[in-house]
Amino acid sequence: MRKIQILGPGCPKCRKLAANAEEAAQALGIEYDLEKVTAIDKIMAFGVVMTPGLVIDGEVRATGKVPSVEEIKGMF
Repeated sequence: MRKIQILGPGCPKCRKLAANAEEAAQALGIEYDLEKVTAIDKIMAFGVVMTPGLVIDGEVRATGKVPSVEEIKGMF
């Protein structure tokens, strides 16, 4: 099971990133657990200063933007 974390305060971009990540994982048939990380100290612990952020299996894959579903597929 893959762990997907969305870093951000729950803004519209954060919600779009979560939706894109879920769509990408489902399209690839990947089992995943999605966690939304909203606490600033936990976001900063990843070294992320611009949200939204995408973390897959503990590795920061994107910050400050919303990658497309196709881009996220390539991150798995």
